[in-house]
Amino acid sequence: MNDHTSKKFDAELEGIRTRVLQMGGMVELQIVKAMEGLSEGDLLLIDQVIENDNRVNHLEIELDEACNQVIAKRQPTAVDLRMISTVQKTITDLERIGDEAKKIAKTAKQLHTTGSSFAPQIRLGHIADAVVDMLRTSLDAYARLDTIAAAQVVRHDKEVDAEFKGIMRQLITYMMEDPRTISQSIELMFVAKSVERIGDHAKNIAEYVVYMVKGRDVRHTSLEEIEREATR
Repeated sequence: MNDHTSKKFDAELEGIRTRVLQMGGMVELQIVKAMEGLSEGDLLLIDQVIENDNRVNHLEIELDEACNQVIAKRQPTAVDLRMISTVQKTITDLERIGDEAKKIAKTAKQLHTTGSSFAPQIRLGHIADAVVDMLRTSLDAYARLDTIAAAQVVRHDKEVDAEFKGIMRQLITYMMEDPRTISQSIELMFVAKSVERIGDHAKNIAEYVVYMVKGRDVRHTSLEEIEREATR
């Protein structure tokens, strides 16, 4: 590959990388708006999240096509191929995060249009803030090729999973103590599950970063192994 072609290739990769981060920022905002719509009962905000999901979907398609074109034209190898592979996996997870934000928004709309006075008093803000922070950290790790930050995201996912289980136990208790809360408790279970899945997708992105930088697929390995690989 001559110098001119190499520079053009590098520019193409940088353009793709920048658009991945833009997509990440978009889905992060979708989560924040969906949770705010849920807590505040802001139907306008809720509708924005539902409508904007199409933008996330279109961006995934555009980026996937851009990656396929780079593979066909440039036939990347080694680190460059890992980078393209990481992008294609990452945008799939980002699109699925967008889907979960849309689910939260739809549930929020259902909860606030029925207007039941028997809603269980449960706070989902903390776990939502935690997964947004995980997503932000995983994207920052992707941008800076920071495997140590990526490993921290995987560790935080364990904490989110534990908090999710606590929320589910709390909601089950509400339903047992007051059957009038059953309908809304079930809806909030769906919200909590969506938030927990967002954390899983953020963890996936962090694992892809380790693969991109270190060349080792750390999916389905222990946290300790991931942390060892990240610090090598």
